[in-house]
Amino acid sequence: MKRLAAAVALLGLATVTACSGGGTTNKSSSGGGGGLFTTIDVNRPGLEQSAPANPYAPKGNSFVGYNAMNIAWVKNHLTDPNQALPGIAASWEIAPDNSAITLKLQPNAKWSDGKPVTAEDVKFSIGVAYTQGSTAFSITPGAAGAAAEVTVVDDATLKITQDMANPSPKFARGVFDTIVLPAHVWSSVLPADFWDKLKTSRGEGADAEKAREEVLALGEKVLAFAPPKDVSAGPFVLERVNPGEALLVKNKNFFNAANVAPDQVKFLNYTGNEQIWNYLTAGKLDHSGFVAAPTDVMNRIKAAPGSEVIKGYSPVAVGLAFNQSKKPYDNVHVRRGLAYLINREEVTKVASPEGGTAAVTTTGIHQKAAQAWIPDTLGALEPYTTDVAKAEKEFEAAGLTKKDGKWTLADGKPWKVSMHAPAGFSDWLSAQENIKSQLIKAGVDAEVVTTADFPLYLEELAAGKYDAGFWLMALGPAPYDIYQRLYGASNGWNNIAGKVTHSPAGKNNNWMGGPEEIEVDGTKVNPGELTAKLNSSTEEEAKPIMAQLAKAANQDLPVIQLWDYVNNQFVNNSRFTGWPKDDEILRSGAKVLLSGVWIQTGMIKSKS
Repeated sequence: MKRLAAAVALLGLATVTACSGGGTTNKSSSGGGGGLFTTIDVNRPGLEQSAPANPYAPKGNSFVGYNAMNIAWVKNHLTDPNQALPGIAASWEIAPDNSAITLKLQPNAKWSDGKPVTAEDVKFSIGVAYTQGSTAFSITPGAAGAAAEVTVVDDATLKITQDMANPSPKFARGVFDTIVLPAHVWSSVLPADFWDKLKTSRGEGADAEKAREEVLALGEKVLAFAPPKDVSAGPFVLERVNPGEALLVKNKNFFNAANVAPDQVKFLNYTGNEQIWNYLTAGKLDHSGFVAAPTDVMNRIKAAPGSEVIKGYSPVAVGLAFNQSKKPYDNVHVRRGLAYLINREEVTKVASPEGGTAAVTTTGIHQKAAQAWIPDTLGALEPYTTDVAKAEKEFEAAGLTKKDGKWTLADGKPWKVSMHAPAGFSDWLSAQENIKSQLIKAGVDAEVVTTADFPLYLEELAAGKYDAGFWLMALGPAPYDIYQRLYGASNGWNNIAGKVTHSPAGKNNNWMGGPEEIEVDGTKVNPGELTAKLNSSTEEEAKPIMAQLAKAANQDLPVIQLWDYVNNQFVNNSRFTGWPKDDEILRSGAKVLLSGVWIQTGMIKSKS
C-alpha cells in the first residue's frame, strides 16, 4: 500500500529543477563494472539534506535495497505472501505449521566498516522493530502473526517463533520485511534491559501495561536517531546529500560486491510526477519505479533513446466506494444501477491507460490473483457490463423515479452523485470526471469534489463526510489483507486478538456503513467474520472463503472495482542492461520491483 499510495500521491504536484551535485562519473572502471546509476525513490518526493541515514526517520536518507537491507526481499506472488529472495538471510526454513522460521545469514555479510553482520545484529534489529509495532514484532496483546521468542542459535543462525495463540499465515513475511541495523552503531536506542521489558510486556496487569508503554516510548528515540555516518550492509553507502541529489558509493565490503555493476548511485530530487516525466523523457534516469502517466507522456518517454517500460504485476486495484449510511447508497439496487452505467474500459482508457487494466468485474481481488484464488467462481460472477436498460431496472427497484430525463430520489428530491478525490491525483480525478460525464448522459446528475491533499482526504473519508470516493483495494498477496479493505475496520469490523466485533456506521472509523450480514447463495453470511478467518487459514483453506467473499462483494457492491493496477517500471538501456522482462517478476519471482535488489543480485550489468 505504502509504495503505491505514495506514487499516486505525487500526481499533479508542483515541479522544481534538481541541482547538480557534481563530482560523479559515468565512466566504467576495471572489472567489467563501474559507472554512475541514476534513479529516484518513488516512495519519497523531496530530499532532505540534513536528514540522517536512518531507515525509520520519515525523511531519512536511507534507500531500500541500496544502503538499507532487509532480512529478505518479499516477492509479488499471486497467492503466497511468504515467498522471498535472499537479503541478509541467505536461506531459511519455515516450520510446516508456520510456528517458526529459522534464518541462516549470508556467510560473508559485512558492514561497510568491515565488521561482520551477526545474528546479534539481526536480533537487535528485531528489538528496534518492536518499538515501531512492526508487522511480526508487535507488543499488542493477542496481535496476529506476532513473534513469541527470538533466539540466537549461533553467530549466523537465528530462530523466531510465532505466538500460536493467534497465528497468521504471513508471519514469515513480517520477519522478512525487517530492516537490519548495525548494533555497534545503534546500541544506544535500546536499553540494556530491553528484552526483559519485552518479556514483561507480554503478560497481564499493571507491570505489563507499563512495560508496553516503555517499549513503545522508545519508538520516538529510534525515529530521531542520527548515526554519525552511514554504516551499511547493502551494496552502497551514503556519501553525501544536497538539495538536488543523494550520492551513494559502492560498499566494497558487501557480500556480493564483485557482481554489483555501478560504482555510484545518484538519487535525484523531485517534488512531482511532471519532474519525473521530464527526467525520463530526457533519458536522465537509469530506473524509475511506478509513476502514473497519461498516454502522450508515455509516448514521449518511450521515444527517449534507450528507454524501455517493464510491466510488472502489482496486487492493487482502485474502486469507487460508497458510504452506505447516506441515501440512496444504502440501497444495493442503486449501487448495482451505477455499476451498470459506468463503462470501466472507458474510465481506464481515460485515467490509467498504461498503469491499469479495466476490472473484469467487482470481486475485491486483482484479476490476476483472482484467476489463481477463485478460478471456478470468477466466470460465474455478474460482470456488470455497461447496460442502460439493466441500470434503469435497478434504479426502479430502488424506488427512484425518472422525471424530464433525470433520475430523482424516491421522495422526489433531486439526486446528485458526489464523488471526492484528493487534489493532485490526476488519474483519480480524470476517472471521476469521466464517470461524471457517463452518469449525466444517463440522466444521473453528478459532481466531482476535490479535497486539498491525500491526508485530509483519508481523514474526511474516515469521518464519513463523503457520499463516494476512490479507495485502494485488493492489497495482496495475503488473502486477509485483500479483503480487509472491503470488510475490515472501514466497514465496521475490527479484529483484535482474533476476536471480531462490528461497529455501526459512523463509529470507530466505519465510514462504509455496510450491513453486518449479506445473503450469499441463499445463506446469510457475515463477511467481516469470514475475512477474519483468512488471517489464520492455509492457502487451500482460504480459497473457498475467498470465493464466498468474492460473491458477496460482487452482489453487494460496497465498491465498484474500476481498474487493477499494472506496475510500470521505467528503465534505460543506454548505460546498463540486464533488466527483467515483462512479468518476469510474476513468473520467476526473481524480481521484487526494487532496482537495488536487481543490482545487488548481479542481474544489472554495466554497458561497455
